[in-house]
Amino acid sequence: MRRPMRPVAPEKDGPRVNEDIRIREVQLIDQDGQNLGVIQTRDAILRAQEAGLDLVEIAPNSVPPVCKILDYGRFKYQNQKKANEARKKQHIVEIKEIKLRPGIDTHDYEVKMKAIHRFFEEGDKVKITLRFRGREMAHQELGYKLLNRVKEELATIAKVEAEPSLEGRQMIMVLAPR
Repeated sequence: MRRPMRPVAPEKDGPRVNEDIRIREVQLIDQDGQNLGVIQTRDAILRAQEAGLDLVEIAPNSVPPVCKILDYGRFKYQNQKKANEARKKQHIVEIKEIKLRPGIDTHDYEVKMKAIHRFFEEGDKVKITLRFRGREMAHQELGYKLLNRVKEELATIAKVEAEPSLEGRQMIMVLAPR
């Protein structure tokens, strides 16, 4: 005979609150930050209800667990605000690509260098790809000269993360901001 499936309660994320705290004794901190010592969980829940607040488990791994009397909704809101602030402040480093050719003209070169400077100001890495076509492959030294020129001009604001290397018909170099 088959047993009916019992629905499994999903694990709640975040700290345990009020009746979810299933341990006998807890270290209690009241709403003013006073340490009241080790107290029975039932008594702690009653004190929280008398104050019109919640009993929230702050440090579940300590022995006994540390619980605090506070407004749980406000606690969740403050944690969410902190997480949003941290997310705003972080910057994801992207790799921007600049494509060059061995016979690049001076003005075109200057425009590309201006773009590279802008990428470094934003804190991004730059991958410089030099593409050879047809008979340009016979003059790879021109490509090395061009990439070395770029490296020397950017030596003060950038460091070379990957030296110029030939991969098929492309020469690649990666630079990172200092």
